Amino acid sequence: MPVIAPVPAARPARLPSQRGEGAEVTVAAGTTVDHLTETYRAHYRSLLGLAALLLDDTASCEDVVQEAFIRVHSARNRVRDPEKTLAYLRQTVVNLSRSALRRRILGLKLLSKPMPDMASAEEGAYDQLERDALIKAMKGLQRRQREVLVLRYFSDMTEVQVAETLGISLGSVKAYGSRGIAALRVVMEAQA
Repeated sequence: MPVIAPVPAARPARLPSQRGEGAEVTVAAGTTVDHLTETYRAHYRSLLGLAALLLDDTASCEDVVQEAFIRVHSARNRVRDPEKTLAYLRQTVVNLSRSALRRRILGLKLLSKPMPDMASAEEGAYDQLERDALIKAMKGLQRRQREVLVLRYFSDMTEVQVAETLGISLGSVKAYGSRGIAALRVVMEAQA
C-alpha cells in the first residue's frame, strides 16, 4: 500500500483571496488522510466481502476496493462528516462493482460470434487427422522426393529455388516431385 503523507487535523483552512491582500476565504478540509486510511484498513475485509457479493473473482474485488480508496481519497474534501467516510467507501465499492459488471456484459455482447463458414471442431479434428496421415505418408517417401515436396509445397519455393537449394538439376526436381506426388496419392487413397 502506498505511503500517504498525513494532513493536519480537520479544521477549516484559510486561503488568501484573489480579491485583496487582507481578505481570506474559508475552505472546508473534509476528512483527513489519516482518518480515511485508518477506516480503509479497519474495514478492508468487509469492503472486500461487499465486492465479492457483487463480483465473482477475487482479483476484481481487490481492484474495486483499492480503486474505491483512491477515488474517495481524491475526493476526501467532499466528505464533510468524517463519520460518513465508511459510507462513502461502501457506496464507491458498490458503484465500481456495477461498472465492472456492465463492462463485462458489454464485452460478452461484443464478442465476435463464429462466422457460419468457420470450421467446426469436428472439421478441425478431421483436418488434423488428415495432416497426421500426410506427414506419416511423407515419411515413407524416398529422401529426395520428401525434400523436393517439402521445399516446393510447404516452403512455397519455385522449382528453380528447390534445384538451387538441393544442388540438383531442374529436371530432377520435376521428376522427384512427380514421383513423390504419385506415391503420396497411392498411400493416401489406400488409407481412405
